[in-house]
Amino acid sequence: MVFGLMTLFGLIVMPFLIFIAGGRVLGPYTHGTSQHAGALSLVADYYTGLVHGSAVFWCVALGPAVLVLLIRVFLTGWRSLPTARRS
Repeated sequence: MVFGLMTLFGLIVMPFLIFIAGGRVLGPYTHGTSQHAGALSLVADYYTGLVHGSAVFWCVALGPAVLVLLIRVFLTGWRSLPTARRS
């Protein structure tokens, strides 16, 4: 269930976070001849990249889910380590 929620987060929320962060760091998003395209232009380009199978766009979409998965694997490994004996 967590993996599904994080995948939805990557598919729906990440493009808007990228738009906000990119706008602050890199300046306004341009789309073709439009110098001030909005967030929905970036979202449309994002989904177009996903449909075309671009690895970069899929890394962004699956990034939150993979991060949660890696954290869970790390914690499972950490918990399985033997604890030091206390005297």
